[in-house]
Amino acid sequence: MSWSARQYSMFEQQRTRPVRDLVAAIPTQSVKHAIDLGCGPGNSTEVLAARFPDARITGLDSSDDMLADARQRLPDLSFELADIGTWNPEQTYDVILANASLQWLPDHAELYPRLAARLNQGGTLAVQTPDNLEEPAHRLAREVAANGPWASKTGSVKHPDRHPAAYYYELLVPHCAEVDVWRTTYHHPLAGGHQAVVEWFKGSALRPYLQRLDEGEQAAFLAAYLKAISQAYPALPDGTVLLPFPRLFIVATR
Repeated sequence: MSWSARQYSMFEQQRTRPVRDLVAAIPTQSVKHAIDLGCGPGNSTEVLAARFPDARITGLDSSDDMLADARQRLPDLSFELADIGTWNPEQTYDVILANASLQWLPDHAELYPRLAARLNQGGTLAVQTPDNLEEPAHRLAREVAANGPWASKTGSVKHPDRHPAAYYYELLVPHCAEVDVWRTTYHHPLAGGHQAVVEWFKGSALRPYLQRLDEGEQAAFLAAYLKAISQAYPALPDGTVLLPFPRLFIVATR
């Protein structure tokens, strides 16, 4: 199951709020060139461009489908197809933004200092990553994957490791003059109820499981997941589900 801009953008308003908070916290003022790593359909790039309207903004993503939407949304900006894991340009930047993208990559001990090294003096690395591997949505996905008839295909799926705030602070302090780390839990109201929770994660966290299954298995997996989600997240009287979503923020200035 490849990345789908349409699926991801179903909850664009909720997904964009954290990047607004992140970009607002960037202290760097004189920005000539900024890049958005894992730009997706361009919603985060749009926020970055609004904050720094005079800067040259580049968006980078590994999905052609995401980039097609981003280019349509922001035709005056530059977008590139590339993998963050191997991205290591010669040039440096005033701002490197990575919104909900670095959690898909392994070896953060190497990745984060490498990104910081691509900053100009006074430049900022601004990162937001979901911090929700122990939330019911992820825990139940692992249980469904390990216990269903598809377990031989999905039981071994493992998301890359994530780390607490102190890990990233200690990792970046030797490379940056200032490091600010904080954690926020958003409570996203999903009017579509429990099915909306499934649709949310179908566009992100469930992808590694679903891409190993055929169409029929995907439908059965999602039905089992919906049943588990319905028991874990209570709905309000009007059917809305408040989805708790903790996120880790890092703003590191070189």
